[in-house]
Amino acid sequence: MRQKAREAAEAPQARPDGTAGAGPSRRTLRTETLLVLALSLGASAVSALISFVGSVTRPGGLKDQAARLNTSHAPGRPWLDLAWQVFGVATALVPVFLVAHLLLREGAGPRAIGLDRRRPGSDLARGTAVAAVVGGTGLLLYLGARAAGANLTVVPESLPDVWWKFPVLIASAVQNAVLEEVVVVGYLLRRLGQLGWSPAAALAASAVLRGSYHLYQGLGGLVGNMAMGVLFVLLYRRWGRVGPLVAAHALIDVVAFTGYALLAGHVGWLPTA
Repeated sequence: MRQKAREAAEAPQARPDGTAGAGPSRRTLRTETLLVLALSLGASAVSALISFVGSVTRPGGLKDQAARLNTSHAPGRPWLDLAWQVFGVATALVPVFLVAHLLLREGAGPRAIGLDRRRPGSDLARGTAVAAVVGGTGLLLYLGARAAGANLTVVPESLPDVWWKFPVLIASAVQNAVLEEVVVVGYLLRRLGQLGWSPAAALAASAVLRGSYHLYQGLGGLVGNMAMGVLFVLLYRRWGRVGPLVAAHALIDVVAFTGYALLAGHVGWLPTA
């Protein structure tokens, strides 16, 4: 059953008319994959590497520096700031629509990677269980890595206290989840399988990519997200769907973003910058 789910998610699908078809060449698939990554999380990985180099070469320890997420783009101008926030969330999802288009052109569609609404209850239940385990473990790893001086202080949000603060944080969390799980798990594993990569090599590539674009947080962010990447690939191959992974990732980020907004400065165990 697990093997069939993995093969269904990663193998080429039949065309809408029921014929198998030769499909794009490996060279075309390779170029397409590199372009999708260059427009999305591959570029984020390069940016994170440059940021990390800047952090380790700056005077002072990593934990004395801050990695800021969900910041204001127009301080003191809330409506303009909101426009920038909405623009940022919307444009970050463009690679997801590109992947959906490429899968449709292939004849498979987003359903091939489990990006649909066929099992909302099951996806949410599974995602909630995964989020509970990964979220708690990730928080402990972050606190430990920061205490050891291997991680920056992560500031999940520094938005102004306006009416749209929490809706924007939730939208940002969902955007992160959809983008990462669709591109780094569903799409990438499918394409690497079509390119002849072994399951182990594809898993390693997905996990390393996930960790690399979190490197701006420090070594804790790199290692923790690589471990999360391994788990998410294994779960994807078991379930054959990115839906539960999107739900889990969204819940983790929603709790991190909104929890920080509510607790920062009020509890002693939560580092602030």
